[in-house]
Amino acid sequence: MSKEKKEANFEELMEKLEQITNKLEKENLNLDESVELFEEGMNISKQCSEKLENAEKRITMILDPDSMEEEDFNIQN
Repeated sequence: MSKEKKEANFEELMEKLEQITNKLEKENLNLDESVELFEEGMNISKQCSEKLENAEKRITMILDPDSMEEEDFNIQN
């Protein structure tokens, strides 16, 4: 069995981001907890943006393969 951590998909990341947002809005957290959750949310948001950007590049390549140079296209799983 592999010890590698399975990378979350976009939907899982968005669900986690929603949980963090709800916790920040509804729970009475101290400053340290709030900052830690905010930082985690920002990291998740960055991952979501990267996944969306890669999906957009893939779609562009499918629709118009001549529109992008090969070095501009880097899929990250």
